[in-house]
Amino acid sequence: MSTQHKDEPVYMISIAARLCHMHPQTLRLYERLGLVQPQRRNGRNRLYSEEDIQRLQQIQRLTQDLGVNLAGVEVILGLLERLKQTQEEAENRMDEMRREFEAEIRHFSQRG
Repeated sequence: MSTQHKDEPVYMISIAARLCHMHPQTLRLYERLGLVQPQRRNGRNRLYSEEDIQRLQQIQRLTQDLGVNLAGVEVILGLLERLKQTQEEAENRMDEMRREFEAEIRHFSQRG
């Protein structure tokens, strides 16, 4: 059984476009605008990951279902990314504090 990471580039532009029900030219536009950044193989071929596909689908929901323009999409995606980073940092800090707390408990239980 292969273990594929969500950020591993595997889909060529034609497949990615089909999965997202978009035209390949739309994907190229989104790349030019910096909304999605597929990896390149041989400096030419765009390869999209599962994360890229999910991002494209999110862009599609924002633009088609909610009527957000592409400038708004850029702002929303940036805010969502900052929120995700903040949550990860908070989780890391909480894990660190938990480890420190557990070490203190071990320290005091060994003393007494």
